[in-house]
Amino acid sequence: MIVIAFFAGMSIQLAALGGAALLLITRRLNPERVFNEIDWGLLVFFAGLFIVTKSIETAGFGKYLSITLEPYLTKNTFSLALSSAALSNLVSNVPAVLLYRPFIPNLISPEKGWMILGMATTLAGNLTLLGSVANLIVAETAKKYSINISFMEYLKAGVLITILSLSIGIFWFDVIL
Repeated sequence: MIVIAFFAGMSIQLAALGGAALLLITRRLNPERVFNEIDWGLLVFFAGLFIVTKSIETAGFGKYLSITLEPYLTKNTFSLALSSAALSNLVSNVPAVLLYRPFIPNLISPEKGWMILGMATTLAGNLTLLGSVANLIVAETAKKYSINISFMEYLKAGVLITILSLSIGIFWFDVIL
């Protein structure tokens, strides 16, 4: 139903909301069972990331950041990728993209800038548990099965994976594209 609604021209958000509502009202799934599966703490954390990001933007810090750092961050593929990778691990990858939103359109090649930003923030999400909310979801799910993934344990694998994947991505944008 959701796929049909999407191809009929409905927005993705509205189609997903309509599909979820339909599942709840048709009683094919017990709503209590669905609500019990939701990790409310993680959901609040994720919402909090967007609140902090919007607060930074509303307070004008995002604009100040973009004016001050734009000349340094957008010099080349390496500087944009490295800075967005670092920010991704401070505020998570999706909010990091929102903070870069003001100055990517001002680049010589905005399309390439968006692709570099997408590549770097996605791959940098592998560095730490905080780099991507997906990492936290996996760690929280593992905890339910008595598997503890510590920050340092995750970092051991994350550093190597992130360095290799970002290096390949930067090479791809600088040499191949």
